[in-house]
Amino acid sequence: MNRPANGLLDRARCCLAVIDVQAFFLDKLPGEQRAPLVARIAWLMRAALALDIPLLATAEDTPRLGSLVPELATLLPAGTPVHNKVVFGLAGQGDIRAAAEATGRDQFVLTGLETDVCITQSAFGLMEAGHAVAVVVDGCASPAPHHDIAIQRLQAAGAAIMTVKSVYYDWVRDLATLARVKAKIGGDLPAGLTL
Repeated sequence: MNRPANGLLDRARCCLAVIDVQAFFLDKLPGEQRAPLVARIAWLMRAALALDIPLLATAEDTPRLGSLVPELATLLPAGTPVHNKVVFGLAGQGDIRAAAEATGRDQFVLTGLETDVCITQSAFGLMEAGHAVAVVVDGCASPAPHHDIAIQRLQAAGAAIMTVKSVYYDWVRDLATLARVKAKIGGDLPAGLTL
């Protein structure tokens, strides 16, 4: 796999994937988990954009299940598509796989829903294609107990299991970059996220 020798994510090699954050899947989670999850993903998207890290967004079966939630869709740069995903693993669909390859990145940071299905299958497909994968444990979800079991499975398969905080600091790396990113995204953090 294409991992840096020191195990850190390299922002010049990363793409942030936002997978199937749709009301249909959010509604399966306990109510108190939904808004904080979306807020953490949104904050990570803003950090990625501040660091020129490309975003890859998908929504499953959009004609039936709707698109990405507005809180995230509005953060996508103009012209960034939300790919209609009709397979569980994004690497298994030609147009999405082509979009991933077109980023020129070989490290994929995965967020979204659901951890045990679309996140897991996307991770496995990307790893099979030779990419390094990091799964953001507090940036994805499935109803219990499926999330925790999926995280164990992903870690055993070689995906890096990270938090929003650890991804952010891998991307930032130094105080000058930290100050530049904070100036772009502000200092407000999602509830429960400490840096």
